[in-house]
Amino acid sequence: MLQFKNYARPDTVEEAYELVRKGRMNRIMGGGVWLRLQDRRISTVIDLSSCGLDKIEETEDAFVIGSMVTLRQLECHQAFNDATCHVFERAVRDIVGTQMRNLATVGGSVFGRFGFSDVLTALLALDTEVELVGAGTVSLATFAQMGYERDVLAHVIVHKHDYRASFQVVRRSATDFPVLNVCAAEWDGWHVAVGARPTRARLVEGAALGLPATFTAEELAAACERLAQLPFSGNMRGSERYRRHLARELGRRAICQTAGLEPPSPDPVAPAPRTVCAHTLETPDQASEGGDPACS
Repeated sequence: MLQFKNYARPDTVEEAYELVRKGRMNRIMGGGVWLRLQDRRISTVIDLSSCGLDKIEETEDAFVIGSMVTLRQLECHQAFNDATCHVFERAVRDIVGTQMRNLATVGGSVFGRFGFSDVLTALLALDTEVELVGAGTVSLATFAQMGYERDVLAHVIVHKHDYRASFQVVRRSATDFPVLNVCAAEWDGWHVAVGARPTRARLVEGAALGLPATFTAEELAAACERLAQLPFSGNMRGSERYRRHLARELGRRAICQTAGLEPPSPDPVAPAPRTVCAHTLETPDQASEGGDPACS
C-alpha cells in the first residue's frame, strides 16, 4: 500500500526542486499510475499540477512538451505526430487503454525510464532532449543511462528535422507490456532504439550502428546483427534468445519501412467473429467427424 505523510503542490518547478532536495524520501508525483502500485512510505509527495507543465508548445525548431502533458494529449497532437511520422502515436496506442493514457504523463514515463517503456524507445530515436531543473538540459540518450538523481524534469524537447521513422513492437497480447520494441529514425544519419530488453531502452547510432544512408542488404544485415548484440535477458514474456531474434527482425523491418523499402505495417484488426452453428450436433457420426459440415 502506498502511504505518504505530506502532500505539497508548489506553484513553480523551482519550488518543487527545493522540496525534492529537502528530504531523501520526498518524491515527485507525475500521473501516479505506477507510483500508486508500490508498497512504500513517502515523506512528502510533490504534485506538479500547478506548475504550468501541462502544455505542448511548438516553436520554429522544436516541440516543447511539459512534463505533466498526458500520453493521450501527445498521442492526439496532430502537428507533433505529423512531424515525427506518428511513431509516438503508434508506440502508445496499445498502452492499456484511453483512460490510463489520460492519466499517465510524458514526464513520468520518461523520468521513470522503465524497461518496458514504449514512450522512451519512441522518443530516443528522435532528436530529443530533457530539461532538468538541477542538471540542466541533456540529450535523452544521455539521460536514459543516468542514475535516478533527485531532480525535477520540466520539459521534453523534440527538435524538428525532416524525419523518416518507424516504430515496431511485439506483444503477447493487446495492451500487454512489450516483449521487445524498436524505433528507427533517419535524420542526420540512422538512429535505432531498442527497448524492453527487458531493461531500459538503448540507442544505437553512428559508427556503433554502421549503417550508411544508402545501404546494401549485407550492410543492413550487419547493422541488425549489431542490434542483436546489445545486452538482453529473459523474463516471463520472452527468453534472451527470442529477444535477440526480435531485435534483428524488428530492426530490419523498422529500418526498411523507414527507408521506403517495405510498406508500413498494417494497423491491428479485430479478429473475425466466431462462427456459430445454426443447430447442434444430432448424430454420433457428425461428432466423430468434427462437427456439423455446415459450420465453417
